[in-house]
Amino acid sequence: MDGGGCLLFALSGNRLADKDRGVAGLSLGGDAVVLPRPLRRIVRFIVSLCSGRVAIPRHAGKLSLAGFYTVVALHGTVAGGHGPVVMQTITSTAGFAVEDVRVSGNRHTSEIDILQLLGLDGSTSVLSLDIAEARKAIAELPWVASVDVRKIYPATVEVVLHEREAYGIWQHGSELSIIERSGSVIAPLRDNKFAHLPLFVGRDAETAAADIEEQFARWPSIASRVKAFVRIAGRRWDIHLQNGVIVKLPEANIDAALALLARFDAEQDLLERDIAAVDLRLPDRTTIRLTPEAVERRELALEERRKMLKRTGQHT
Repeated sequence: MDGGGCLLFALSGNRLADKDRGVAGLSLGGDAVVLPRPLRRIVRFIVSLCSGRVAIPRHAGKLSLAGFYTVVALHGTVAGGHGPVVMQTITSTAGFAVEDVRVSGNRHTSEIDILQLLGLDGSTSVLSLDIAEARKAIAELPWVASVDVRKIYPATVEVVLHEREAYGIWQHGSELSIIERSGSVIAPLRDNKFAHLPLFVGRDAETAAADIEEQFARWPSIASRVKAFVRIAGRRWDIHLQNGVIVKLPEANIDAALALLARFDAEQDLLERDIAAVDLRLPDRTTIRLTPEAVERRELALEERRKMLKRTGQHT
């Protein structure tokens, strides 16, 4: 046994006449153990290392120790879930930190909301930014119909929005909401910048809004005076005009009722008179209700006429 402490094996076998011909087996206690071929090279290297025939490079110990610590650090980072943070820090330092966010197509969506959902903190890396998660988060904003988020290397993120189209205002109870043409609610009404949109009131008014507004579009002289479309019992409409007149429409054949109303207005200037309501629900009868002031004036006029007829009768 050598002074270095390495155990030397007696190598034997039919193919071991020359030590340079390879290791075939181990002789332990007189019995030869034949090694599998893949292990022979390993045993040969160990024997050579112990006998001093293999020179160990300088600083191999230091490099091995550094490698060991590196492996341990990487394992701890992955096991502790700190991999994304470390990657973000490295890539940001390398020049991939997000420096510019380009947002387009946002007429009603705040850029501040978009930046918050992107989760940028000043050191966010373009490489580590999760595009799928950012797109999913932004798509949930009220006005967003669809969104495309792209990375532009090395330090830019581009957000392109396609927003929903406001069609009208729906009043349900005391709440006011902005709706699409389909009737889907976009968002609560917060200001008066949508005051020009038609107002639809009542249960199911939002889903029937497009149909009634389309029918009125064929009668622009009446449509221009409408203040609100009020849904009655989910079956028919009352139309409130800007001057306070209420037009009661039938459940069916609305176009014929509007044609009649337009004719009365053209011939008798009906909608400009002192009336409270026009009832068009019956196809063979149109009922007009006067305002209280008009009723009072009419009664006074009738009373004056009766008096005049009475005086005329006395003189004749």
